[in-house]
Amino acid sequence: MSTAEETRQVTVLLSTAIVSVFSGFLLGVYAIRGYLISPELAKEAKANYVDPVESDESDIDEADTILDHAPNWSNGEAADKRDGLKAKPTAPAETSKPKAAIVDSDEECKLVLVVRTDLGMTKGKIAAQAGHATLACFKELSRAAQRNPNSAEARILRRWERRGQKKVAVQIKSEDELTELMGIARSLGVTAEVIADAGRTQIDPGSLTVLGVGPAPESLINQVTGHLKLL
Repeated sequence: MSTAEETRQVTVLLSTAIVSVFSGFLLGVYAIRGYLISPELAKEAKANYVDPVESDESDIDEADTILDHAPNWSNGEAADKRDGLKAKPTAPAETSKPKAAIVDSDEECKLVLVVRTDLGMTKGKIAAQAGHATLACFKELSRAAQRNPNSAEARILRRWERRGQKKVAVQIKSEDELTELMGIARSLGVTAEVIADAGRTQIDPGSLTVLGVGPAPESLINQVTGHLKLL
């Protein structure tokens, strides 16, 4: 093969390589910009980079939350009451009775969330309020456990945490029922915390929404909420 022929072949190979690289680069740019896909797919891809706009009917719970739920237990209780995550004792005398001493029977423990259905809360709102109630009960028992790690409250909390943190949601239809149940629970020594809503979204300020009962031995909890229907 002559030198001229070899030079021509090398030139063709180099030209082909350059054209391939340049074409591949252009195809990549066009693909990234969405020029090579259908308008529907392009719109769907673009939506991944755009923040959704919440509607006026959002289920997001906007309680007054300066969240003081880190392990700062010294002022956590005051913050809960200040920020609407824990209701202050109100009218019915049952809510302000001192809590009796709980008896630990070393049985399975559970937490029951008693939800008011008469307020017309959406599922999202209920979930948020139930979360507030769960945290309020946990913090109340945690404070007792910190004061005395060998107390019945401490043993109950540890057992509940280690065995799956059982939770049950039930329903009632009035505030009077809610406060009555709180009084019954506290008379048995069971932790009971009710949530007062800040009133920024769906219901009136100060409405009592969810009562957390427990965690406590199931036999005690059933004396308080065993007759209620599941949510």
